[in-house]
Amino acid sequence: MFKRIRTHFIISLLTVIIALATSCNQTKAPSEKAQAIITPVTITPVIFKSVTSTVELPAVTTFMNKSIIRATTTGTIEKISVTQGDYISANQLLFAIRTREAMALNNTMGNDTSLTFKGLINIKSPKEGIISSVSYQKGDFVQEGDGLAVVSEQNSLVFILDVPFELDKFVEKNRKCTIILPDNRHVNGTITGKLPEMNIETQTIRYVVKPTVTGRLPGNLIANVSLVRSTNEKALVLPKKAVLGDETQTEFWVMKLINDSIAVKVAVSKGFENNEEIEITGPVFLPSDRMVLTGNYGLPDTARISIIKE
Repeated sequence: MFKRIRTHFIISLLTVIIALATSCNQTKAPSEKAQAIITPVTITPVIFKSVTSTVELPAVTTFMNKSIIRATTTGTIEKISVTQGDYISANQLLFAIRTREAMALNNTMGNDTSLTFKGLINIKSPKEGIISSVSYQKGDFVQEGDGLAVVSEQNSLVFILDVPFELDKFVEKNRKCTIILPDNRHVNGTITGKLPEMNIETQTIRYVVKPTVTGRLPGNLIANVSLVRSTNEKALVLPKKAVLGDETQTEFWVMKLINDSIAVKVAVSKGFENNEEIEITGPVFLPSDRMVLTGNYGLPDTARISIIKE
């Protein structure tokens, strides 16, 4: 009977050992299968090129010079040829004033049209510009010297650039810059001066930017002025898709190929970037290095890859 019990115990022990061995093999198989996953990717080479880092700051148009069109005689406004917002050229007719003497004479002569004296004095624009305001209407009585309208001189249009104090070092007198209009047109400009006081609301330093071409831009137009911060003649640049980052955007890395089938994770530091490219300031890569361009999202360190496009 003792032998029978021992034999039963040995059979049970062997059964347990076989079951444990089978379980280990079953748990090990998925791991080996996971390690065998190969991710299809596209790659990109390292590029060395000249890049320029810029900063865009807001600017608003204003007219530095405004001319007041004044009445040259006392009388009644007989004709107004312009309205607010009109663009006028030099020597263009703006107003016609019937003198007080002409009105008195016509009233004296009554219906005798043969002796009618018109007595109209034409008021013309001394310069081209935009009518900012009109102070009188037809039929109004004005005296000599009264301001009839205000003309903003087109050639005096400038952009007032607001620069944060910490960026003041990037702005220099007579420095060239690019003005980006709301319709995405680019106009060259020159920083010609600096206003003596800061903007009290935004606490920014104000500069005067003169555009090379003013066209017919209106006042109070908001645009951006692009200033160069730095230039690197031989910067290491990668497409933006090749650079990955964490959720807080404080750590960045690329997947670098060590051969045609394995990519490793390499931490990088960023410099200049735009919508398409990112400058890599560290570490130093070789021109022969290749980076994963697409298919890199979620790849672990030392990932197995398959290149589908060079």
